[in-house]
Amino acid sequence: MDLETIKHLIRTDNLIKFYQSRAWRELRKIVIRNANYECEHCKEQGRLTTANTINRNGNKTKMEVNHKKPLRTHPHLALTLGNLEYLCIDCHNIADGKDRYLQQNKKRFFSPERW
Repeated sequence: MDLETIKHLIRTDNLIKFYQSRAWRELRKIVIRNANYECEHCKEQGRLTTANTINRNGNKTKMEVNHKKPLRTHPHLALTLGNLEYLCIDCHNIADGKDRYLQQNKKRFFSPERW
């Protein structure tokens, strides 16, 4: 997939085609193998998180390949191995700044009975 195609997909808000492309799927597998199937941020903090790790909800942890520099602002790095990392969903949300948004928009209850 070339840079102009990626830019066009960004402009038309159709990045699903990028993530379904053969180039992305193959590079994604390389990133996962290089990370030894472990979350890279958790590993730096001395924790082990894989797709088989049970999360706080009792489910297996969702794992994702993340662009360190966002795809929308750095399309030239879309398929660059050095711009990719393998993260658990919690670390991915923190890396993308979504955790702050989620914390700010949580509903607060006045009592444990929720009324």
